[in-house]
Amino acid sequence: MWPWLGDAAATARRRADLWRLLGPRPWRDSGVAGECLVREHNGVERWRLHLNREQPVPALLLNAQSSTPRGVVLYCHAHGNRFDVGKDELLVGRPALQSPPYGEVLAARGWAVLAIDHWGFGERQAPTERALVKRALWQGETLWGWRVHDTLAALDWLRALPGFETLPVVTLGLSMGSTMALWAAALDDRIAGCIDLCCAAEYDALLHSGGFDGHGEYFFIPGLLREFTLAEISALIAPRPHLSLAGRADPLTPPEGLASLDRALRQAYAACGAADGWRQVVEDGGHAETPTMRAQVLAWLDRTR
Repeated sequence: MWPWLGDAAATARRRADLWRLLGPRPWRDSGVAGECLVREHNGVERWRLHLNREQPVPALLLNAQSSTPRGVVLYCHAHGNRFDVGKDELLVGRPALQSPPYGEVLAARGWAVLAIDHWGFGERQAPTERALVKRALWQGETLWGWRVHDTLAALDWLRALPGFETLPVVTLGLSMGSTMALWAAALDDRIAGCIDLCCAAEYDALLHSGGFDGHGEYFFIPGLLREFTLAEISALIAPRPHLSLAGRADPLTPPEGLASLDRALRQAYAACGAADGWRQVVEDGGHAETPTMRAQVLAWLDRTR
């Protein structure tokens, strides 16, 4: 279906196409850097990272509750119009997620975890998301591109820390965080695997159902649908493992879009000789993590080395 599958040079060109649509990245001339602000008794470290040319990026780094971490979860926070939460979702959770919060659970299972405040969230609430979208578009850029940039620049920073240079990195997130987990893994093959919750359904089905209007303005990249389907973006992750979970009654994942994505990625992973690498799980429920989804996520991580 996609002739670039398995061809490293062609895959790199497709990634470059995706970055072109996202717009110029807000690079820092001096590279990435960071300062630890607080080390808490529970293994939580609060950092200020310098990842782009405009804003410092508040970050949480959770140390694994084991002498040797099994890997790192690059945790991508949700939206839900809770601009006050951001990265702290990792510690306090949110109604759409099961309890306890992922930070507590992942650290106890031997994972280190990194989460940042995305543009417009947490300690970066000003300017507002609406203002950021307008400004970026006026400048020929996109807010989503800025957010993806910060996620991958945070990975650059993490890889430079002693002890984190070679640990496997997995992306994980719900809703907007699901989309970030998917895009980050698609664009950067240093990421060993991806888990997305409650957001991955083919774009044409969202147009047909009207569910696209449930997304914020940040979600819409000018010209994206002329060049990519969601399956084509997701196939950039193959053959690396990808677990995708959704609710049948979620308007952001209409059934036709789930089925279409599943069919296409089954073909893509089979073509790569990694048929077991892609797994879609659809549960009863809406735009929220179910107990079964939580169990699926943890079982998938437990098998990851």
